[in-house]
Amino acid sequence: MSINLFDLTGKTALITGGVHGLGMAMAKGLGNAGAKIVVNDISQQALDNAVAEYKSVGIEAYGYVFNVCDEKAVIASIKQIEAEVGPIDILINNAGIIKRTPIVDMTVEDFTAVITVDLISPFIVSKNIAKGMIQRGGGKIINICSMMSELGRDSVSAYAAAKGGLKMLTKNMATEWAKFNIQTNGIGPGYFATSQTAPIRVDGHPFNDFIISRTPAARWGDPEDLQGAAIFLSSKASDFVNGHILYVDGGILATIGKPSNED
Repeated sequence: MSINLFDLTGKTALITGGVHGLGMAMAKGLGNAGAKIVVNDISQQALDNAVAEYKSVGIEAYGYVFNVCDEKAVIASIKQIEAEVGPIDILINNAGIIKRTPIVDMTVEDFTAVITVDLISPFIVSKNIAKGMIQRGGGKIINICSMMSELGRDSVSAYAAAKGGLKMLTKNMATEWAKFNIQTNGIGPGYFATSQTAPIRVDGHPFNDFIISRTPAARWGDPEDLQGAAIFLSSKASDFVNGHILYVDGGILATIGKPSNED
């Protein structure tokens, strides 16, 4: 009898901040692979719109309002989700923010806000969901890292510090929880075509030209390009993959400069 290594039927997946963009794309991938989808946000309207979108394409989806930075709210929401939907088998820590400010101009408050959402909240959510996974004998945790987990860039110091920290937190989670059959890995997206990047993805825009020339694939990523990585790291296919950061970037991190056709 053959086994579909990528089948997520019967699994429940929580995708934090999965109400739009890359989070929604990954959630749709898991839903199409059979998982029940749970998303959170701090806006009820955003959740209602997202759940309606999931259901419109045939995905069983649920939305819960809570702040991923508030541990008491996280604990209460996990209990509610597991009572109403089912045990959380898959967690994708996707919620995040960015503030583009030069270091000398960035306030401590803004720096701290980014670190709190992008690094501390995955710690809060993961540790509390991992407790149940340990009791049940396994689970999958995926932290959404970034190319800024590896590289610096002007004006994103707090984001890069958080994502670099998240890479190492991922490795430490894997180190501590692998013995409980929990696989903890990361996905590092490259530059993707989303509504947020639409204004800079026009021909002739300097940043658009830079990304096209810097990426060996010579294009922006499509949000659906993340679905395979998310399904793989959520499924039985990745049962011996732990502490790995899978970069989905069209090859940017593989090269030091503009691709050339010259020998």
